[in-house]
Amino acid sequence: MSLCLLHSSRGGSAAFWYVPLCGCVSDSSGSSLFVVSASRSSACDVVSDTFHSMDDTLTFVAKRRPRFRRSLEPLPFRIAEGDVLILRQLARHRFLRSTHISALIGRSLDRTNDRLCRLYHAGYVDRPRAQLDYYPTSGSAPMVYALGDLGAQLLSECGVEFANHELSRKSREAGRPFLEHQLEIVDFHVALEQSTRGRSDVQLICPEEIIANSREYARKMRNPFALRTNVSHNGSSLDVAVIPDLVFGLMFPDGSRRCFMVEIDRGTMPISRTDIAQSSLERKMRAYLTVHAEGRHTQQFGWKTFRVLVVTTDEQRLRSMLGTLQRLHVGERPGAALFFFALRDQLRISGPFAHVWHDGLEQNVGLM
Repeated sequence: MSLCLLHSSRGGSAAFWYVPLCGCVSDSSGSSLFVVSASRSSACDVVSDTFHSMDDTLTFVAKRRPRFRRSLEPLPFRIAEGDVLILRQLARHRFLRSTHISALIGRSLDRTNDRLCRLYHAGYVDRPRAQLDYYPTSGSAPMVYALGDLGAQLLSECGVEFANHELSRKSREAGRPFLEHQLEIVDFHVALEQSTRGRSDVQLICPEEIIANSREYARKMRNPFALRTNVSHNGSSLDVAVIPDLVFGLMFPDGSRRCFMVEIDRGTMPISRTDIAQSSLERKMRAYLTVHAEGRHTQQFGWKTFRVLVVTTDEQRLRSMLGTLQRLHVGERPGAALFFFALRDQLRISGPFAHVWHDGLEQNVGLM
């Protein structure tokens, strides 16, 4: 049963009731209106005298709060420990769907949505307007949230340090392509956390832990995961920095570990270009291969080796990537096997550990 919170301020004191929703209609502007039925004995004082009726029930019409504009009269609430946990997750991931937050903090989606609504209208979290581009055609899509100014202020008072003090403003101004890319990265990251939660045979090494255990010079870098190297192609060379979308590790009971860098491909970057100065997936693959051959990962993170996970959109693009990689003729091991490939939609169904990945030599491989 859906519930609606009714508010009364008669007599100078405020009171609140949760009452059942019995229907939904629309006004002339197209906004949703919730029709609420409640017994006269429990909710008479909640509504204006205009709505009194002669029978045992009354009907109250509450206009839905705007999705992307804060209410002038936000519902009063007290910041709880769970709310701070939500804010910490937003500070960590930058953008999260309500479903992500529910999974990360271990609360029901209904309860999470209720707290997010209150946090939004109070100014602690934001709803990036870039999602307006697709929200009308994907109305059932979970709402996307980012850290708001008051949320950042609260976390600062709790001792949380921010590398980027303009994070709230930049999140509000983020465009749709950037937002969608970040959400796909979060999809993968949350799937990793859910897949390892409560397991005794494997432990997830999160990016923050990797940074904390990196070399001192790497920890002081603006982006500790940026790996600089020189790539060559057609007689030209270029100094580039390859920055993975995500970095994580897996720790096993015997103390061994496997380390990974992740590239989420949305099909927008060209696979190859003749000019090495222009970005392409081929240039990224060359950079990763050179980084591994030079041992940059050992210098920066103390890793013995790593693999690059590439998640892409469709089979045709995957075949093109494999063909390009295999034409690079890299002699050093692991060569093309440095890369593991997966299709996005298939990966979402199976999960990162159950999924059968394919390396650059088209052999079946797994993450564990």
